[in-house]
This record gives sequence, structure tokens and C-alpha cells, in this order.
Amino acid sequence: MFGSGKKSINSERVDTIIGRGTIFEGTVNADGTVRLDGKVLGGLNISGNLIVGEEGAVKGNVKTENAFVAGVIEGNVIATSQLHITHTAKLVGDITVKNVIIDEGAIFIGNCKIITDNT
Repeated sequence: MFGSGKKSINSERVDTIIGRGTIFEGTVNADGTVRLDGKVLGGLNISGNLIVGEEGAVKGNVKTENAFVAGVIEGNVIATSQLHITHTAKLVGDITVKNVIIDEGAIFIGNCKIITDNT
């Protein structure tokens, strides 16, 4: 999913799953890879990778190393490595990222700040 040559998300190794039909209220703090197919009403602080499936939704701020978004995020996103917004995704909020990929057809409403080694 992510390929910078150094690390990549292995979708077979997921440490935490918030499944379809699940609604979580509050802030999720987790290590490793988190897959979200349900809804989070609050923030996500992930020391690792976040995968938001097509049916996944977040209403709150997100901080993670890498994010692969196919669902909806309404909130600001900080991705210290890479953010990939797919053609099925909708992201409404400001993003602060090192690298960003926005597929054709994706919806992104917000501002983008690119992190550099000097930032």
C-alpha cells in the first residue's frame, strides 16, 4: 500500500480493527497498524499506520505515521510519513504531511502543509 522503499504497510498484519457497524466515541490511542471500517467520533493517535476502509469514518483529528484513506475523515490529519487519499475518499480538514498522494476522484477540502527536514 505504501512504498517509499523503506517501509510499507502489510495489510495482512493489522494490530487493531474497528469493524463495520461499530461506533467508537472518544480518542483511540494505538500502536501498530489500525484498520477502521466502522466509525470513530473523536480522535485517533496512532503510532504506526492507519487504514480507513471505504465504509470507515472519522469525525475528529488524526495523527499517524502513514494513512491510507478510502472512507471519510472530517478533521485535521497529521501524517509524519505518507498520506494516501483514494478515489473513494472524502477528507475535510487541513493536512500536515511529509508525502501526499491524492487519487483522481478523491474529495479533499482543506489546506496542505508539507513537512520538510527543515520544518
